[in-house]
Amino acid sequence: MNKQKLVVATGNADKIREFTEILDAESYEIISMQKAGIYTEVEENGSTFEENARIKASAIADKTDAIVVADDSGLVIDALGGEPGIYSSRYLGEDTPYSVKNQIILERLLDVPREERSARFICAIVAILPDGREISVQGTIEGYIGYEPMGENGFGYDPIFYVEEYNASTASLTPEQKNAISHRGKALRALRDRLSL
Repeated sequence: MNKQKLVVATGNADKIREFTEILDAESYEIISMQKAGIYTEVEENGSTFEENARIKASAIADKTDAIVVADDSGLVIDALGGEPGIYSSRYLGEDTPYSVKNQIILERLLDVPREERSARFICAIVAILPDGREISVQGTIEGYIGYEPMGENGFGYDPIFYVEEYNASTASLTPEQKNAISHRGKALRALRDRLSL
């Protein structure tokens, strides 16, 4: 069976791994835009996660006849007025390590009580099919910002984002546990269902 090529508009190896684990790797050859030979720099100037995902997907779709999938995701912290939000990857500077970003967030929330530390990860995914049709899905996971980084399995803000269900950070979960409940896992499963229609 010929696999359909699916280009993910990212160079992030962790994201490619998550996409491959959750989408149907039997049906799709899932590759990064770099592996597809696409090196476009895309300016994410939308005002929502969905707009940014659409901007990325559209820019890449012009350069391939494969299915193109782009996501935009981030951490929304209520006590910080929704920060870092759509600026999650660029928060405190694009080259700032997440260990530093996480530490600064913990310092900013130092005196904030547990009940006011609510936060969520949001993931919007836009897929553009070779015939120009568009699929848009979104996934969310609710949690709270812990008091210290915990866990080695995640990336980004995972070490400080805790979920009630496990009373642990998403960086402490196994990949299987995380994929089952994560914002990207939920959005990818919704996308998988829509792609198979």
